[in-house]
Amino acid sequence: MAAVGPNLGRVLPGSSILFLCDMQEKFRHVAYFPQIVSVAARMLKVARLLEVPAVLTEQYPTGLGPTVPELGAGGLRPMAKTCFSMVPAVQQELDNRPQLRSVLLCGIEAHACILNTALDLLDRGLQVHVVVDACSSRNQVDRLVALARMRQSGAFLSTSEGLILQLVGDAAHPRFKEIQKIIKEPA
Repeated sequence: MAAVGPNLGRVLPGSSILFLCDMQEKFRHVAYFPQIVSVAARMLKVARLLEVPAVLTEQYPTGLGPTVPELGAGGLRPMAKTCFSMVPAVQQELDNRPQLRSVLLCGIEAHACILNTALDLLDRGLQVHVVVDACSSRNQVDRLVALARMRQSGAFLSTSEGLILQLVGDAAHPRFKEIQKIIKEPA
């Protein structure tokens, strides 16, 4: 019998989901917002190519506005929420995916909805992969402390390119050339 090894945080398309959190009009003042949205859009393009499901939330859309169009989330139905976690809003989506092991987490704000979502997902026994170049807060102290807190709690901190290459797995993948072009797009 093989010994149980450490949780390495491997990411596979068939057992992963992409969470896109609250990239809305009224959050445009958040630090690095254009880059965060651009990187999240890249993650979404790759997820679609690899048939990784994606979910999108909007925090209090009546007051904070809709998801910004540059995310390219057409076809995704945004789930409205007021909770500082995505999990209650996407509960049914999680329950419908028994094979789910990994959540790739992008969005706004790192110290609020991203942190609370990560903690809720970790509580459920899921691996959380925070896409650090696709998460921000209004100020960098909140962002940096939130990232440290998530790491302390067991989340994996990764870059978009690192996660994309894990999902593809091999340069011989039939979609690799397409995905490589997406990776090279400026953020």
